[in-house]
Amino acid sequence: MEYRKFSKFEKPVSLFGIGCMRLPTVKKGDEIVVDEAEAIKMIRYGIDHGVNYVDTAYGYHGGQSEVIVGRALSDGYREKVFLATKSPVWLVKEYNDFDRLLNEQLNKLNTDHIDFYLLHALNKERWNFIKSINVFDFLEKARASGKIRYIGFSFHDDHDTFLEIIDSYDWDMCQIQLNIMDMHEQATVEGLKYAGSKGIPVVIMEPLKGGKLAISITPEIEEIWNKAEVKRTPVEWAFRWLYNFPEIAVILSGVSNMQQLQDNIRIFSDAKAGCMTEKELELVEEVRNVYLSRTRVQCTGCEYCMPCPQGVSIPRIFNLVNTAAMYNALEGCRREYKGLIEKQNDSSMCVECGQCEATCPQNIAIIEKLKESHLYLLQE
Repeated sequence: MEYRKFSKFEKPVSLFGIGCMRLPTVKKGDEIVVDEAEAIKMIRYGIDHGVNYVDTAYGYHGGQSEVIVGRALSDGYREKVFLATKSPVWLVKEYNDFDRLLNEQLNKLNTDHIDFYLLHALNKERWNFIKSINVFDFLEKARASGKIRYIGFSFHDDHDTFLEIIDSYDWDMCQIQLNIMDMHEQATVEGLKYAGSKGIPVVIMEPLKGGKLAISITPEIEEIWNKAEVKRTPVEWAFRWLYNFPEIAVILSGVSNMQQLQDNIRIFSDAKAGCMTEKELELVEEVRNVYLSRTRVQCTGCEYCMPCPQGVSIPRIFNLVNTAAMYNALEGCRREYKGLIEKQNDSSMCVECGQCEATCPQNIAIIEKLKESHLYLLQE
């Protein structure tokens, strides 16, 4: 396992971090729930093989991710890792809510302290509100009490907002969305390097853009990657482009099965900064341009828009649209969409309430995109 040392941390962190937003699931009656036994097995396997950074959040898996992570870290595993979770700032209405939520999270995680405590999914509106109710006072008191150790934030907005937030406090770390498709979106590569220039380690989320860079690779994409002297899988290329940056401390991967976990451990066994050649970087740009020419909706499947009051399966619909467009898979995606229509989970059920758009970290015009998606997936 590759580790990186930053002066703000007392020990090196594993470059590969286990993200617990997409744990393995099983069907239980009419519900899809986390396969707890398998999830615990995977988290412990990762730790046994060198991973020392485990990331979760208050809302992941309907609030169950923290509970399962807490159970996985029993039996001595808690002492082996940096534990990261996030304050659901959108649930904060007044100052006292900060501490109430933190105490709830400590209880769910079955621990007396959280190593990395992040203000979750900051955008300009949320940032301005939590500043107005003295969020830094809460954070400093929580650190002084020993409940948290390192203070950070995760981010979903534009570059200028990122710079405003990163300059507002002496952060211990930050977490941004970055991948070969988002190098000029949200915090951007420039934001990553700016944080690095300030000595702020950066954790990366969505390195595979919700898995899209790993599945259904078209012949055109495959042909580009095969130009490289050393042959690698698309997943390896996506991770390699990221760990090439020395500013990155951890790359989170939301592994959903043991095979993915084992493959990630293999990839990160020798992941060095500054490893990419100019030719390899040119291949990345070629692949990126192909994807950009086909992507219809910039959705990562984070599910912050869910649940929809009308039952619309928003991330699934956008996934079908993008999969169909990017990977020439319209026929199969149309069949799946007809299944959503039968269950009344399709775009036509949208009443344009706007709740989804208010919570979307990608700032997608969801209502309009649902209409477009409906027509696209029903075309003959």
